[in-house]
Amino acid sequence: MDVALSFCWMAFVFWLIIRAHGQRGLLPVLRPAASAIRDPPNISVIVPARNESQNLPACLGCLLNQDYPADRLNIIVVDDNSTDDTFVVASSFACRSLKVIRSPRLPPRWCGKPHACWLGARTSRPEDEWLCFIDADVQAGRSLITSAVAAARSQQLALLSLAPSQRLGSFAERLIIPCGLYLMAFYQDLATLQSPHSNKVTASGQFMLIRKPVYRSIGGHAAVHNAICEDLELALLAKKAGGPVLLQDGKFLLTARMYTGWRSLWIGLSKNLVEMLGGRTATLVTALLIFLLALASILLPAVVGLRCFGGNSADCVALIPALIGTAAATGLHIAGASYFRIPFWYGLMFPLGYAVGASLAVESLRRHWAGKIVWKGRSYP
Repeated sequence: MDVALSFCWMAFVFWLIIRAHGQRGLLPVLRPAASAIRDPPNISVIVPARNESQNLPACLGCLLNQDYPADRLNIIVVDDNSTDDTFVVASSFACRSLKVIRSPRLPPRWCGKPHACWLGARTSRPEDEWLCFIDADVQAGRSLITSAVAAARSQQLALLSLAPSQRLGSFAERLIIPCGLYLMAFYQDLATLQSPHSNKVTASGQFMLIRKPVYRSIGGHAAVHNAICEDLELALLAKKAGGPVLLQDGKFLLTARMYTGWRSLWIGLSKNLVEMLGGRTATLVTALLIFLLALASILLPAVVGLRCFGGNSADCVALIPALIGTAAATGLHIAGASYFRIPFWYGLMFPLGYAVGASLAVESLRRHWAGKIVWKGRSYP
């Protein structure tokens, strides 16, 4: 029994590695544009900001430093009823190409970010051909807008979303986020999500570039006004309207730091994990599986090894695939630590990362069962 279990463990780990590697090839990398765009279109970049006074200086400094023609670029910062100095900080950057508006009180049954994005879109110029929604925790490379518009044009996309490179500062971020991204690589079927013929989609709300006529035709953010995962809902509407939608890896053009420690990470990830994993049942099953994965990576080699040293020859045979499976899983996560430029020993701690991830999934389920999601000082049903 132990021999069969060990071989199953080894086979499962290698299957996960192969799947993750295959998924990586389905997320094309957007590289900086080699030259300026011919006849660049007018574009409004909208930055929804609630309590983002710490992040805005870097974000807005990068946007104002874009190599995109200044007369074609319009930046709109929407202060979403912040309780800190967001409006003051944003106003200090106000200029001909950057305006700051204050959001009125949040209407009933609206979530904050869709409302702020909707206000920004309504403030955009009539001549704008594209709208770009960027989170305040994102820092952009100088050629981000040029490269994104060029890519969207050349591929005739209705919506282009970019996944930023993640900056990981605290212990919590370094422990959890790499495991979370590996989990999505194991879990998601990017071939289906990225296919123009499927009724499913993937996107990152940290950067979304959409043709303005498409945005208007689907009702904009007003159509997803009560969505916690408004990025996925908006992208799905654009795809259903017949427009090609694509998520690309934007690691060469933008970086982001979503969370700053345990508290912000716990609240931020648990608020929408159920939606990201496809519903309550899928979340419950996933939480159980990743907890078992974390447990098996440690207990299986340990138990089989103890029995082997106790004189059981069958367990000595079982120890080999058990160790190979755990070593391969460890190697994968050490490679991930290298990719994220964090100390290698975070890769050794992957069982703890997945165990905490399972707890986050359970917390997300608890919030959904309680009928209340809390985010940035607001409570949503």
